Amino acid sequence: MLSYRSKFLIKNLAKGFFFFVLLIIGYILLQKYTDFDAFLDYIGQWPFWVYMTYCVSEIVFGIIPPELFMIWSINSGLFDSYVLNVAFLAIISYSAGVFGYFIGHNFKNTQLFEKYLASHVTKYQKQLKRYGGFLIFVGAVTPVPFSAVCMLVGMANFKASRFLLIAATRFLRFAVYSYLVYHAQI
Repeated sequence: MLSYRSKFLIKNLAKGFFFFVLLIIGYILLQKYTDFDAFLDYIGQWPFWVYMTYCVSEIVFGIIPPELFMIWSINSGLFDSYVLNVAFLAIISYSAGVFGYFIGHNFKNTQLFEKYLASHVTKYQKQLKRYGGFLIFVGAVTPVPFSAVCMLVGMANFKASRFLLIAATRFLRFAVYSYLVYHAQI
């Protein structure tokens, strides 16, 4: 019988795969029935702004799926290589998570935190410390908002060195998804 943690991971992986398949189908349909590639070429003229949009999205709870930026980077980006563009996107995402962790870690010392969130985080702090590594992993490899998870474990005083190591599984997600995006494109 599967544990609660395993069920949670499998459920979120399935949800992520489902949305990924929908994204790829949507992309294929856009390519077939619109001039979507011309749009991507058009916005590809301003890679700085695309990367800035991605940075803001990743810091603010991952509003835009990273896979859209992977699709964009097939023919655009700062580098001539798709692999280098995706690696850059992965570094940005990981860095946004680290930034979120330190925001959460420092936010817990503010009056705003004490007034509105301290009782909620304190109530679950023991569980966050115990299961925080698993939650970081789930946030890193599934559609669960990675930056939000990072902020939460930062508020719960999760050990920084463990956080950095577990959060590095974010690179695994980018490797797998970028491979699938690239081969769906062909």
